[in-house]
Amino acid sequence: MSTPRFHTVGLLGRLHDPAVHEPAATLAMHLRARGVDVRIIAEADARAPLADLPSVPESQFGAECDLVVAVGGDGTMLYASRLLLEHDVPLVGVNRGRLGFLTDISPDDMTAHLDSILAGRYVAERRQMLEARIEGSHGSTGPGLALNEVALQKHLTGHMLDFVTHVDGKYLNSHGGDGLIVATATGSTAYALSCGGPIIQPELEAMVLVPVCPHTLSDRPLVLPARARIEARIKRRLDTRATVSCDGELLGELGPSDTLHIATSARQITLLHPEGYDFYEILRSKLNWGHDSRYRRDDT
Repeated sequence: MSTPRFHTVGLLGRLHDPAVHEPAATLAMHLRARGVDVRIIAEADARAPLADLPSVPESQFGAECDLVVAVGGDGTMLYASRLLLEHDVPLVGVNRGRLGFLTDISPDDMTAHLDSILAGRYVAERRQMLEARIEGSHGSTGPGLALNEVALQKHLTGHMLDFVTHVDGKYLNSHGGDGLIVATATGSTAYALSCGGPIIQPELEAMVLVPVCPHTLSDRPLVLPARARIEARIKRRLDTRATVSCDGELLGELGPSDTLHIATSARQITLLHPEGYDFYEILRSKLNWGHDSRYRRDDT
């Protein structure tokens, strides 16, 4: 048996959920049998699942691990990416969620794939992150980091949001609608996709600006280089307010005197995939492409 490449592996997920607890417990037992140290995040409840495993505070989790396995959906992966970013710890996803573009290992194959990863047989991808900051007369909020997207959204339901965007200091557009999404290539298959944005191959150094429910049909998604710097300001209207979130986590409120700055972060997250990883196969699987019997792959 080969010596594991990663000596301490962290397990992350909603361990109180039976759908997550079962595969996490299986992984913990398998890893310990391989001589790998396993860590989980400490919980206040002593009866928490897998409480027999060594636990560390959330703030120390990344520093304690050589590798982290996130068991759950893409939300779990996004949470893990924020914990690990400062420590440059690679991340693996086991899918117990619904769609799961980031969590690409199934529970049925997880032990075999993890053995390969421990032995150094894997595909590593560096994924860009976005950095958002709110600047205003009352100071600065942020930075907030996002693997998927930064979202500017109207604060009140039923009220259209009017806002202006600039790219690299140049005026882009005046928008009316529910808000704006700025997504990475990774996040192009998430919130941005549901708003009509394009799918961007993860290896491309790009970001996409997607209006949410635009008031004019000509306000279309725009693909920008990763080096672009985006600014957004909302127009002054009665009770005009907007919220800014990074991967669903609230960064703060944006008022008429504030500016939202979005740019690619200097930091990246590393995702590990099994050998043979194929992004296009994941697209076919998740989006049900290629299921028409008239157009089988073998017929091309």
